[in-house]
Amino acid sequence: MSKIKSFFKLEEHKTTVTRELVAGLTTFFAMVYIIFVNPQILGLTGMPVNAVFLATILATVIGTLFMGLFANVPYAVAPGMGLNAFFTYTVCFALKFSWQEALAIVFICGIINIIITVTKVRKHIIKSIPKSLQHAIGGGIGIFIFYIGLKNAGMLTFVADPGSWFAIDGGGAIIDSSIIPEITKFASAVPLVALIGLVITIVLLLFKVKGAILIGIVAATIIGIPMGVSPVKDVAFTWESFVAPFNDIGETFFAAFDGMGSLFSDLSRLPMALLAIFAFSLSDTFDTIGTFIGTGRRSGIFTDEDVDAIEHSKGFKTKMEKALFADSIATSMGALLGTSNTTTYVESAAGIEVGGRTGLTSVFTAIFFLLCILLSPIVAVVPGAATAPALMIVGVMMAGSFKEIEWNDFAEALPAFFSAIIMTLAYNISIGIAFGFIFYIIVKVCQKKTKEVHPILWVSTSLFLLYFVLMAFKEVGII
Repeated sequence: MSKIKSFFKLEEHKTTVTRELVAGLTTFFAMVYIIFVNPQILGLTGMPVNAVFLATILATVIGTLFMGLFANVPYAVAPGMGLNAFFTYTVCFALKFSWQEALAIVFICGIINIIITVTKVRKHIIKSIPKSLQHAIGGGIGIFIFYIGLKNAGMLTFVADPGSWFAIDGGGAIIDSSIIPEITKFASAVPLVALIGLVITIVLLLFKVKGAILIGIVAATIIGIPMGVSPVKDVAFTWESFVAPFNDIGETFFAAFDGMGSLFSDLSRLPMALLAIFAFSLSDTFDTIGTFIGTGRRSGIFTDEDVDAIEHSKGFKTKMEKALFADSIATSMGALLGTSNTTTYVESAAGIEVGGRTGLTSVFTAIFFLLCILLSPIVAVVPGAATAPALMIVGVMMAGSFKEIEWNDFAEALPAFFSAIIMTLAYNISIGIAFGFIFYIIVKVCQKKTKEVHPILWVSTSLFLLYFVLMAFKEVGII
């Protein structure tokens, strides 16, 4: 035990093994849904679902362990929501790449992220982001997390005008801006369980009960059993259910290399391949940076000194540098196993809020995910309605970052507001950051203060604009 405390520097970070355990378990429950959702989304491309299930777990375990043991920070890494949807609906369905070729694109994206991390490009991106936007990103992620929780809780319904939507190839639909969200009537069990769990968690927090968020998750899961929300009847241990993922993973393991051969064989598809690689890299980089800045600055995991040291240190001496490298390694590893881009999970904020401060939190999270290979039926009992209140509460806590923004200064408030709101409404952290960058530069140009804009911010904003233009051209059939 003393070696563990020494390795992770628990006393220096004013934490304990028990606190890190609770934090790791909390993070695990907040994001464990990915091992069930990811196979569903990627399975639409024709990928074997059982193989994706196992690849998702293994990619999460490897990436999260690397984050904990190498960087000593309490962040978990897993295939990203949004990135898996881009993999399926855009790369495979819209751009017509096979899932093997899509894995090859993800692998290349991971290699690019490793290169820009090792060469400090990725680290200097952080230095280029103004403090006001850093705080806006943190508060915006809070709103984003709250919205995810609200959706997972089943508390929202959406109404659209007749004729305002159309189906897309591969399933799903696109609906125009006439769609309106509204609070559910609470006539079903799912939102009721979530609401009960939310109230329990709030009461426990107000009474300063340790582990309140985790207790709320467990309580909501138990309450959900008689209400038919927690699917205990589906728990069944059979040898066939255990070995099926291992039998199928051979189809996805190293399939990225198979896709590499055909990916560049047709030069007419090269522009689309490069566009997909660029979009993956851009989204992955800014999702990760946004998560680190938004959660790390507020909790003290990444201090101003830690961020400043990036510019002057060599190698991987700071926690931020090590964390960025760990995140970049995980994407390529995940592609080789057979899953879409891995990224640092914003749900890690749930564990951080209950006291997680070191990589031991990540190690515990990885262990719990590894156990899912054997205990997946039990893990499946924890419904999204039980973890949704945790995300909503964390969102409220993270919104505190907004207090650091000078809202009375319109020039500062404008890009901050756009960044925070757009990332939630667009359901994409990277897009929110893009809008923040764009309006920040507009402000500086109008103020004739362009010298205050970091060169990387100019380049990043230009790439975002190029991405928007190319996607618009693709939508109207020009490319």
